[in-house]
Order: sequence, then C-alpha cells, then structure tokens
Amino acid sequence: MPVPARTLDGTAAADAIYDSTAVAALEFTEQHGRAPLLATVLVGEDPSSQTYVRMKRSRCRRVGIDSRAVELPASTTTAELVARITELSQDPAVDGILLQHPVPSHVDERAAFEAIAPAKDVDGVTMASYAAMAFGEPGFHSCTPGGILRLLDVNGVDPAGMHAVVVGRSPILGKPVSALLLARDATVTTCHSRTKDLADHVARADLVVAAVGKPELVRGEWIKPGAVVVDAGYHPGGIGDVDQAGAAERASWLTPVPGGVGPMTIALLLEQTVAAARRHARAAV
Repeated sequence: MPVPARTLDGTAAADAIYDSTAVAALEFTEQHGRAPLLATVLVGEDPSSQTYVRMKRSRCRRVGIDSRAVELPASTTTAELVARITELSQDPAVDGILLQHPVPSHVDERAAFEAIAPAKDVDGVTMASYAAMAFGEPGFHSCTPGGILRLLDVNGVDPAGMHAVVVGRSPILGKPVSALLLARDATVTTCHSRTKDLADHVARADLVVAAVGKPELVRGEWIKPGAVVVDAGYHPGGIGDVDQAGAAERASWLTPVPGGVGPMTIALLLEQTVAAARRHARAAV
C-alpha cells in the first residue's frame, strides 16, 4: 500500500515565524523608541481584498508591528495611486509598503508597484526585488514564493538537484518562485497556458508548484510517486490548484488547502517588514 503524503504544515511554520518576528520587533522597538511600521494600500472595496488587509493588520498587532491603512476609492487613477505610494516611499516613518493585489482594472498595477522604494518593498513585487531573487542577491522575496521556499526548508526538503515544475507564470507567484528555485540549484521548468502536454511535464517532476489559479487543474494521477507537491491555489470551498485527494496517494510531501502556503505569505511579509526597519535604522546612523 502506498504511504500517504506527509503534510507541509504552513500554519505551524508560520506560527514559528510570528514568534521570532515578535521578538525581533520588540527588540527594535526598545532600541529605537518606535515599532516597525507597515503601510497597507487598498484601492477600491473588493471584499476579499478588504478581508486580506484586515488579516494582515491583525497579524501586525500580534507581533508588535504598527500599521497604517491607506484606503483609496475605486476611482483612483494610476497617477494618483503612484503619487500616494511615492509619498509613502519618501516618508521616513514608513518601513514597508504593501499594495493589495489586485487593483481596479483601469489602474496600471506595474506602474504602482514600481513606485514602491525597493528598500520598502517588503512584499517583493518590484522589478528590483525580482532581479535580486533571480541573481540570488540580498533583497526582499515575493512573500508567497518566499514562503514556499521557507516551508520546504523547515521540513528538510532541499530543492537542489530536483527537477521542479512550476505551473503558472504570474509576476507575483509563478515567475518569482521559478527564480528562487533556480537560485537554489533546482532544474526548473515553468509551464503556462501555452504549454503542450502539461501532464507529461508534471509526471517528470520531483517538485511540483501549482500556481495557476484553476481549481484542481493538476490531477493526482499526473504526480510522480514520491514527488513533493506545493499547492499555491485557493478557491471557494477550500479547493486548491491540485487534486488533493489524488496527489496525497502519490506524493511524499503535500501542502494542505487551506493551511499550507497561505499562512506563510503573511508571516514572510511581517518578517521582512522588521528586516526593512532594521536596515533603515542602520542607514540613518
């Protein structure tokens, strides 16, 4: 009988990061007389985005990070949003900036992201951060991809030498996780909507990262026995991008949905906010 996949428990790993981040935030506050500060920017009234921002602000309070909410109407133009983010980038009281994704369709999201100063890009969304990830240089990781790598690390899964197949090429998930895995010496295949024979690519993978945004696109029978499977999707009803039941029968490790990748994203965001605050303090000396 096949052995069921072991669980890559993102909730437990995130809790450990929250604990260490709380210690670091307290040390910073005691040394500098203020807490690290994360500015969250929300454009419009999308209910899911509002929920995510409230969750992130709640987690900030949990670990001793201050947060500043910047809420803009859905009618905000690209120029107005860029100007507001530029103000935050120039504000010495702000350590990190999070622009909640997605923004309204009429806004140039890339232009808004690029208005974030790289030193405050704690969500890892700028081209400067992507370049740092691609070249293995110091910088802030995109939080979900960085969370995936951290989750592998805490469970002793080393991607070096693995054939990793990433399904999805979005600029905030698929592309950066491919870059991070390549920097960690994996051999990386990035699949997307134009990829032919997706099942064949997945079947050859030692490590599968599903980040395509389509419910259960990756079927359990595609998974190579013993492969590590990271499901970065989330859809109503607790469904991911992977056929969880089928994958659990073949994979060696599998992230649950929910409770796998999701918790790691906010944990990395807050850890990187404290790191940004420390860098700003050192630069000001």
